[in-house]
Amino acid sequence: MLNFFTIQEVPNKGIPLSLQRKQWLAQFLKAFFVVFFVYMSMYLIRNNFKAAQPLLKEEYGLSTLELGYIGLAFSITYGIGKTLVGYFVDGRNSKRIISALLILASTMVLLMGILLSAFGSVIGIFVVLWGLNGLFQSAGGPASYSTISRWAPRTKRGRFLGFWNASHNVGGAMAGGLALWGANTFFNGNVVGMFIFPAIIGLLIGIAGLFIGKDDPAELGWNRCEEIFGEAIEEENTEAEKLSKWKIFTTYVLTNPWIWILCISNIFVYIVRIGIDNWAPLYVTEALQFDKGDAVNTIFYFEIGALVASLLWGYVSDLLKGRRALVSVFCLILIFFAVGFYKNATSVAMVNVSLFCLGALIFGPQLLIGVSLVGFVPKRAVSVANGLSGTFAYLFGDSMAKVGLAAIADPEREGLTVFGHLLHGWGAVFTVFYAALVIGIVLLLIVSYGEEKRIRKLQAAERAGVAASQ
Repeated sequence: MLNFFTIQEVPNKGIPLSLQRKQWLAQFLKAFFVVFFVYMSMYLIRNNFKAAQPLLKEEYGLSTLELGYIGLAFSITYGIGKTLVGYFVDGRNSKRIISALLILASTMVLLMGILLSAFGSVIGIFVVLWGLNGLFQSAGGPASYSTISRWAPRTKRGRFLGFWNASHNVGGAMAGGLALWGANTFFNGNVVGMFIFPAIIGLLIGIAGLFIGKDDPAELGWNRCEEIFGEAIEEENTEAEKLSKWKIFTTYVLTNPWIWILCISNIFVYIVRIGIDNWAPLYVTEALQFDKGDAVNTIFYFEIGALVASLLWGYVSDLLKGRRALVSVFCLILIFFAVGFYKNATSVAMVNVSLFCLGALIFGPQLLIGVSLVGFVPKRAVSVANGLSGTFAYLFGDSMAKVGLAAIADPEREGLTVFGHLLHGWGAVFTVFYAALVIGIVLLLIVSYGEEKRIRKLQAAERAGVAASQ
């Protein structure tokens, strides 16, 4: 069975590099669209739960606390699984693995719908199944990074990973409406359809993804993508071929200072991202007295900005020869002004403009930290390195943004004391945003130095290679 998930390399067929370059886009897009649609589908069976919550309370009597327990199970397994499952993925056929994981996750959601229909709310089983859904989805992002990194040359990696990143914006935006449409069309409006219908879509896409495209040019008997596009091959990629998976992990991830700096910087990026995204509706309701309709629309404008970021910043970092951390620093500096505009906004239009700008900026570093990670590890460690960054983001950044900021903003609590300073009220929430931005900028400036050294070393190796061939 495991053989099905290995990279099926075939002996190099000696196809001229010029011909491989001509055929590259068609072959790459097969793999790209598999990971794009698979990851999009993962959001269909993730955000459907958010949309189903009111009906679960109304039709089956689940309490808000019980819904919270189910959601917490997903967050914990998702955060931990990013590293654990990511480690399993590395060195294997990540395109097939992510497709299989979608099948498993969809099966869990399908079972939830079936059990709900047959027995009503079974809270304990729901916690287990939704937690398993989180575990199976956890490596979706890291595995996608791995597949795209095997195919895309360094000069185009940022834009393709950025385009892929839009998959979660598309899936997240579609999830609620699609689940509700499926329930109304095929299940007489019963909430069980909001689980069964998207799960069936996930199963079909997952099965198709197992058999479409290749995970690596080597499966076609081609050269490495660096050789196809005339790029220097990094030393670690050559050296990693001689090492065991554990040795690669300890050498290039566990003891790699650049990975740890990026992981820590990701925490502070997530504090700002989730802090704005999660609390915008409540903030404008409590602090600005907006009505419920305007409060809900804040999510839309933030997500539209995020979609722009996915399509823009990876491409910009490619134009700057792979200086991902430097572009991230630029975004974080601009966020200072956007946060200030948001804090002082007094009208619906001002809030929506500021949230659009915040979405378009914060998703720059959120994307590019992952792309930067790819440059500091061999391809056989991309999934676990990206997963480790996600684990830090979810277990520390996400929890601080949701729990810590809630304790600070809640008018009925006494606030939160940090280093002897009491933080209380929405004004203090913005203080946390500013502090997170400063720390993020400092850390990513350090990474920028490491990236610059790396870029110049690779450029020198490429010049030497050109000179030797002449």
